[in-house]
Amino acid sequence: MVTTTEKLPPATDHDESQNEWDTEDFKMAQTYLDKTTRWMKLDENVLLPLRNPKRAMTVMVPVRMDDDTVRSFVGYRVHHDLAMGPGMGGVRFSANLTMGEVASMAMRMTWKCALMNLPFGGAHGGLRIDPRDHSQGELERATRRYCSEIIELIGPNQDIQTPDLNTNEQTMAWILDTFSVNVGNTIPSIVTGKPKSIGGSLSSHHATGYGVALVTRKVVRHHDLDRKTPRVVIQGFGQVGSALAMSLKSMGFLIMAVSDSRGGIYNRDGLDLQVVQDYKAKHDTLEGCPGGDPISNEDLLTIDCDILAPCAVSNQVNRDNANQLKCKILVEGANGAVTPEADEMLESRGIIVVPDILTTGTGVTVGYFEWVQGLMRLLWTEDEVYSRLEELVDRVTTKVFKMSEQYGGCSLRMAAMRIAIDRVVEARWLRGLYP
Repeated sequence: MVTTTEKLPPATDHDESQNEWDTEDFKMAQTYLDKTTRWMKLDENVLLPLRNPKRAMTVMVPVRMDDDTVRSFVGYRVHHDLAMGPGMGGVRFSANLTMGEVASMAMRMTWKCALMNLPFGGAHGGLRIDPRDHSQGELERATRRYCSEIIELIGPNQDIQTPDLNTNEQTMAWILDTFSVNVGNTIPSIVTGKPKSIGGSLSSHHATGYGVALVTRKVVRHHDLDRKTPRVVIQGFGQVGSALAMSLKSMGFLIMAVSDSRGGIYNRDGLDLQVVQDYKAKHDTLEGCPGGDPISNEDLLTIDCDILAPCAVSNQVNRDNANQLKCKILVEGANGAVTPEADEMLESRGIIVVPDILTTGTGVTVGYFEWVQGLMRLLWTEDEVYSRLEELVDRVTTKVFKMSEQYGGCSLRMAAMRIAIDRVVEARWLRGLYP
């Protein structure tokens, strides 16, 4: 006998009549949009369609468990704006996933794609599921059923899926196969970040970390802070944070401290990153790692350094700790790492904040390269991908610097947002209104 249980959404404090995406995550994304558009003096009728998703789908995803019971999970797929082209965005698996979180990521993806001048709009999605509680077989069945439930929204010319929190190249391979079986032929460009053996390019996480490093180096050089070895602190030693650390070290930076969710390690003379990586791989934690002093995530953020890179989760730099930071440059290696209140506090203190739409937009760029290769049925070498990425990062960051200077030294966030919004608004205006 098969029994069915349903995993219901967690209780919320907001009124049920509110939009499900009306959460703190989404409000934060809207705040950055509103601040920029007020400065740009955009008409309210132009702004309103950009403040909310174009469409949002909620699905129930029934999954057969290993014990032959069936559980149902909530899934989402959101399109924020598609004026620039088909949607592109991540798929994340999280026990506390909400529509607001997904919608905020979709909005950020719109700005990333526009800033990098990619032919995509912003999308995002995922499942409210904790991968730690499930076997590989259960995760495969959940992924495939989720893909089937949203299949009417996705496609290589509609909405391309990419890896995100708790998903990886294996997840993308399952989505590719499920979509391809449903349409009757293999469609490589339905996903990016897939294994190389089935048309993948570079690891999206490694590419993002490397891209963040490229942007960081460009900012450091622009502000003439590279006359001595820049000292770096990185919160979050996951796939992006570790790739960022290794990339910056190879560029001549000194990595003083890194951390994971349980704590970190600090050495003012610099860490041996190979030792740190090996220890993390063996123990799945940085607790007890040799070569430095233990440090909490909270204390790590306040280390005196040249560059602080929060690469963990959102809202790590907020109004409670922004005045305690002692860095010259803060690089957002995670989406929404700095809250709007903290952003203004850091700007008033003269700390340069490099925004997430510029830094992590590099990962989307490598996804674009993979999408193109899939459509053309060719494969670039890694050297070609890195060369194209470096060229694009150089061009975009230079444009952001010029925009900042053009408007009296405005923040890099405002400059980057203005470039992105200008492109989206122009695309919407040129396409017109139908009917």
